[in-house]
Amino acid sequence: MILRRTVLTAATALAAVTAIATPASARHRHPWQTSQLHLASAGEQLTALREGRITSRRLLEQHLAHITRANPALNAIVTLDADGARAAADRADTHLRRTGEPLGALHGLPMTVKDALEVAGMRTTCGSPDLSEHVPDRDADAVALLRAAGAIIIGHTNVPAMCQDIQTSNALFGKTANPFDAQRTAGGSSGGPAAAVAAGLTSLEVGSDLAGSLRLPAAYCGVYALRTSRGASPIVPTRGHIPRPPGWSTSSDMLTLGPIARTVDDLALLLDVLAAPAPADRAGWKVDLPAPAKRRLGDYRIGIWADDPYCHVDADTRALLQHVTELVRDAGADIDDTTRPVDFRESDTLFQRLMYATSSAATTDAAFAAEVEAAEKIPAGDPSGMFLHSRTMRHRDWCVADEARQKLRTTWENYFSEHDILITPATPTAAVLDQTSTPPPQRYITVDGQKRSYYDQTGWLNLTSPVGLPSLVLPAGKTADGLPLAIQIIGPYHSDRTVLEAARQLARRLPKPPRPPAFSA
Repeated sequence: MILRRTVLTAATALAAVTAIATPASARHRHPWQTSQLHLASAGEQLTALREGRITSRRLLEQHLAHITRANPALNAIVTLDADGARAAADRADTHLRRTGEPLGALHGLPMTVKDALEVAGMRTTCGSPDLSEHVPDRDADAVALLRAAGAIIIGHTNVPAMCQDIQTSNALFGKTANPFDAQRTAGGSSGGPAAAVAAGLTSLEVGSDLAGSLRLPAAYCGVYALRTSRGASPIVPTRGHIPRPPGWSTSSDMLTLGPIARTVDDLALLLDVLAAPAPADRAGWKVDLPAPAKRRLGDYRIGIWADDPYCHVDADTRALLQHVTELVRDAGADIDDTTRPVDFRESDTLFQRLMYATSSAATTDAAFAAEVEAAEKIPAGDPSGMFLHSRTMRHRDWCVADEARQKLRTTWENYFSEHDILITPATPTAAVLDQTSTPPPQRYITVDGQKRSYYDQTGWLNLTSPVGLPSLVLPAGKTADGLPLAIQIIGPYHSDRTVLEAARQLARRLPKPPRPPAFSA
């Protein structure tokens, strides 16, 4: 663990403070002892803070003590600012004592932030040795929203270098272990955030998702995560996310930020804080997501896409999808279990081309020129040239690909005119073995005894990445070995609250998510 003393900026007061509304029945659903409130949901912690049953400073000390006990074996939190967090917690307590009003919806709540989001005064490296001494003087826009809502930023959680892997390890901080099995990956690139939430080191996290980077770790670590809607602009501002390099104002046109939590209600809580225009747009518009389309699971029109030849899932996952299908059918929902909204292969190929194209933006001029020269030597249409041809495509070619993306969005829009949500696997298997020591070309996964591409782990998640649809991963079962299994719920554009409500209804019918040993360490 890297300990860094930093100076945190004071949380700015909200223009209008909305009290946290928690029904009395929910407050006592899990009667946590005051000494264990750090393991409660974020909503329960916030209720205890608002009712004066615990101070922010005391709650912070509980988190810090748990981090000291549980984090060394996980390596989920890699930069810790205990002194800065204590000062911020004391300020929050003083404010509440003097005014009787919380700073915002997250008043006094300790939480961590992915090491891809810049935090003013805190070393932010994105796992890259080139950024080992990078200390931003400005918060990422999303972090500023957290502070404005009263959150206490404890530190940073681990990522692969520059978020460019689907497992979490880097030369600066090493590997983050899956909290259920140290031999397996926590996923990536939000592996540190997901492991920290699963282990109770924090109740909330903000992850980023381009190619499943938010949802894959959530699935592997047995927690909830929401990839938020994205159109021409994201509903959660992305400035201050690395990559792109520090100082850039733009990000990938498919990148989204979203919440990670141990409950659906906590996802909704954090979404309400994060869903906001970028600062430059706030004078002219606001994010106003529609209410859920339905309130009863039995009223939903649900598509079930349980398996596909392009990305087959294993026996455990097939059994899980069958069980979920029976649950929603028993609830009275209208089920379409033969649904195929899009051509899986065509969608995935388009996504890969667009992803490789956007990834070249920050390449040096010399490196890009070398890639152009290499790409020109590979015949058009040769599958081996897809990566370089995509990274070096001309703007006209990108426009053609973007037109295909817009048509794909229309296909999904037409599908959701007849369905409210779509349920799919989240991943082909439970968490796979960590392959940090294996060179990328030699990595693979095994599905029902068959070797498969390492990148098939995110095949199902990437259905939504090019078209900006909200998609939520929720824990839905476990393997015989106790590893979490997850499903994905997809909804139409801007139906983030519908997806949350469907997950909330479904979670009530599913087994309680397993907790790893570190949770109660």
